[in-house]
Amino acid sequence: MAAHRKSAHRKPKQRPFTGPAARTAATLALAGAATATSATGAGAAPAEPAPTAAQVRAKVDRLYHDAEVATEKYNGAKEKEAAATKAVDTLADEAARRTDRLNTARHTLGSMATAQYRTGALDPAVQLALSSDPDTYLERAAQLDRAGDRQTSLLTGIRRQLSGIARVKARADRETEALAARRTELQEHRTAITTKLADARKLLATLTADERAAYERAADATHGGGPAQADRPATHADRSTARASVAAPDSRAGRAVAFAHGAIGKPYVWGATGPNAFDCSGLTQAAWQAAGVSLPRTTYTQINAGQRVSRSQLAPGDLVFFYSGISHVGLYIGGGQMIHAPRPGAPVRIAPIDQMPFAGATRVA
Repeated sequence: MAAHRKSAHRKPKQRPFTGPAARTAATLALAGAATATSATGAGAAPAEPAPTAAQVRAKVDRLYHDAEVATEKYNGAKEKEAAATKAVDTLADEAARRTDRLNTARHTLGSMATAQYRTGALDPAVQLALSSDPDTYLERAAQLDRAGDRQTSLLTGIRRQLSGIARVKARADRETEALAARRTELQEHRTAITTKLADARKLLATLTADERAAYERAADATHGGGPAQADRPATHADRSTARASVAAPDSRAGRAVAFAHGAIGKPYVWGATGPNAFDCSGLTQAAWQAAGVSLPRTTYTQINAGQRVSRSQLAPGDLVFFYSGISHVGLYIGGGQMIHAPRPGAPVRIAPIDQMPFAGATRVA
């Protein structure tokens, strides 16, 4: 009896899976292990490798180039904003002058009406019947006719003034809307510039001091040329040797080149036209202004400010342009070199023209 109870409580012996059942169990076990491994490492994805110094330099170059593109757009928008401001101010002045003339005409008309009321102007036939001196009456009648003609003229003039003021105000409203749009565009370009320059500074901060120094040395003779060009040796030239290399073709070009030499070492500041800082088109505009020639403000308008010349025909004083979007300009000084304002952190300097994508040249008319 005891033996029976002991055997009744004994657990049945489990058989190992064999055949298909064994394969199914193994598959489930492997799947469970993979799931556990995936869950364990879900929040620990391998970090991306840090960019190399060459990659950082390439990104910085692109950011500087993009900032210069935005700078030239900013310069163009600023010109349009200035023109719109001038138009609004001119229309406001015109409206004020027209309003003054209108008020003068209204005052004159009011004075005439008051005088007529005080004299109690009678019908001319009645005045003739009551007059004891026909000659005096006729003289007064002529005066009344002239006064009536003057009153009619005043009324016509007032109507014209009102119509003119309405037209001026409508034009002023349109120009004010245009001015608001220009200012919005200006702010967008300003934001784009400052954002890209801030990003460039952050990237440069990831380099070591030696890497940053190497980047600046390589950038001495380049302007956003990309990593392939950034590693090229810098070309240095002092003012005296560069000035003596090639003579300018005429006195105006000579004055422009002399001004550019005088600007060497001054800082690049986007939107600046001198005298203490320049951006690229601001420098060329100021240089030719010193020679008595007014150039447009932006690279993409300066390229049309004279006669196009080929690279083989370049002479000192010519404007040389770079990149497909005509986003950079320098002043050619001969010997394959130019003076230009490169970018933030790189002051006005002499550089070879073959270290940027050449886009064309213009001889200032």
